[in-house]
Amino acid sequence: MSPSAGGLVVFLLSVQDSGLQVQVRRSDSTWLELTCHSSCVLSDRAEYEWSKNEEIIKRGSSLRVSSGSTDRYFCYLRGYWNQRSPAVYGPQRLSVSVSPSAVMLEGDSVTLTCSADANPAANYTWYKEHEDSPRASGQNFTITNFTAEHSGNYYCEAQNEMGRSNSTLLRITSSGKGGSTWSTTAIIVISVLLLIIIILAVPYIKRWRMFPERPEQRPENDTQIPLTNAGV
Repeated sequence: MSPSAGGLVVFLLSVQDSGLQVQVRRSDSTWLELTCHSSCVLSDRAEYEWSKNEEIIKRGSSLRVSSGSTDRYFCYLRGYWNQRSPAVYGPQRLSVSVSPSAVMLEGDSVTLTCSADANPAANYTWYKEHEDSPRASGQNFTITNFTAEHSGNYYCEAQNEMGRSNSTLLRITSSGKGGSTWSTTAIIVISVLLLIIIILAVPYIKRWRMFPERPEQRPENDTQIPLTNAGV
């Protein structure tokens, strides 16, 4: 193998495992500084370029973007489009869900879950509508011992270094006071037993209606025959 060919092979091997990453740093309240770096040792001739939504916009190892941008940015090695970093972007496509139900019995527990597509990973904060103070932080928000005061609209805020976004409102309501598990089970059992009794009784009721029991008939005038002693 010639030296030139060997050098080309070595360079391609390093490119195939370039380990490109983007660091995000907030320079002020308006701007973010993106820096491209590699975890591998690259050639001195290696150059970085930046792309916004698959469109090349700048050459160099750093890029300044506005905070809260909804665009996707990544860097790559110039001339090697497939050797690029993971894209960085703010939270997108937020979704919220509730388990077990959005209509709760008082005393039960309910869990709200928020998810978002974001890189870097998003942090989550939960709010109740018309309240400034957060109710909880984290992807899941569990309300134990649910009461009527907990009813209302909830939403989550997802935030990372690139920006923040809010989910749609999720309404949770109370359907009234709930009983204990034992009481609920007892009601179900009693209801099933009553249903079985009714089902079994239906044929007898129909038969009784078709063939009602007739009272015993007696002759209107009872004729009594006196008993006499027959003389010899």
